[in-house]
Amino acid sequence: MRKVTAYFAGILILAAGASACSKDTPGTAGARTAQAAVVTTAVKAFPPFYVYQDKSSRNRFTPSGYMPDGQCVTVDDGWQNDVKEGKTCLRIVYDVVCSAEGRKWVGVYWQNPADNWGARKGGYNLTGATRLVFWAKGEMGGERLEEFRVGGLGANQNYPDSDTVSIGPVILTKQWKEYTIDLRGKDLSYISGGFEWVANVDANPHHCTLYLDDIRFE
Repeated sequence: MRKVTAYFAGILILAAGASACSKDTPGTAGARTAQAAVVTTAVKAFPPFYVYQDKSSRNRFTPSGYMPDGQCVTVDDGWQNDVKEGKTCLRIVYDVVCSAEGRKWVGVYWQNPADNWGARKGGYNLTGATRLVFWAKGEMGGERLEEFRVGGLGANQNYPDSDTVSIGPVILTKQWKEYTIDLRGKDLSYISGGFEWVANVDANPHHCTLYLDDIRFE
């Protein structure tokens, strides 16, 4: 009987010790939570990666992919009037009169390297970015862009983009407005076509001049 009593007493002592060990020492729970928050923040952080910041900035893509034939559109990457951020912005003039006599649509891809449609290796691994953000406005208001796009360049080429996503149509106002392309769940491991827009004559029969600024992955 004494042996049985001693046996159960030992079990109770071990159980009490295990319970005590499982409890956090005062102050440690908060420290662990703070450490977890730091780790989580470090994992989620994606520093701004600029398609366009200023003309003199380290912009990672070049507006070199003119579609369909390079006619009827001009891009000024050093416009200095009424910019949204910094010293310059992009002013883009779509000559709709010219376009009406031709293919009736235009678009521009920001590429890396310049003039690369997927035949050459380039691009960036943007894994970790959750969105592309940019500011845009129209000169008159009412300008309609059929789409703004990330990726999608190089289909059937040796080095195609790993994914694509777009928004649109977008009707611009005369005031700067921020737009977002959601990149969550997309494969961003290889992106040569960092940014793209398309417009056509049917939606812009009289004019189409737009301004873009502060285009960035984050």
